[in-house]
Amino acid sequence: MLDFDYRIAARQLAPDCAVGPERLLELFNHDSLLLRYEEGAISTKEFFAEWSRLAGYRKSLDVFAPVFGSIFSPIEPMIQLQQTLSTRGFATYIFSNTNRLAIEQIQKKFNFYGRFTGYILSFEQKALKPAPAIYEALERLSGFRGSELFYMDDIAENLAPAHARRWQTLLHENPEKTIAVLRERELIK
Repeated sequence: MLDFDYRIAARQLAPDCAVGPERLLELFNHDSLLLRYEEGAISTKEFFAEWSRLAGYRKSLDVFAPVFGSIFSPIEPMIQLQQTLSTRGFATYIFSNTNRLAIEQIQKKFNFYGRFTGYILSFEQKALKPAPAIYEALERLSGFRGSELFYMDDIAENLAPAHARRWQTLLHENPEKTIAVLRERELIK
């Protein structure tokens, strides 16, 4: 549904930090801090305090939040695909490794977010894909099991637990391929 690029936030935040954009990008992409936040192990307040300390950030969370949210850009064919599936009567779910700050910014910025049947978010479930607990949560919350579920992800590692649960799976490489597969399976026209 969305592409994201932490370089955007790193460039925008750098003037208010003691470190440069490269180090900020490392804090977003390679540091365990963001993973702990997305796993729900720490709160937004704790994440922001530690991130600010590591980055030498001098502004408030209210200033940081919309910049953090600026990393997202819509993937229009996927947004249209979700709308088409919903119109055809399929229940659709956001099943994501993410954090509260990102979701709050997405909800403010993108109308499509409210059109899903439900949401299984790592920070709420206290588990990151590919941990079994988050897949169990999706089954519990959706009420669907096994081949009743069709799951696509752009990370192959995340498909393995779903495949083991007998879900239908698809490695999403680009919108065109995904849409073609859904047409082959007669889920869309």
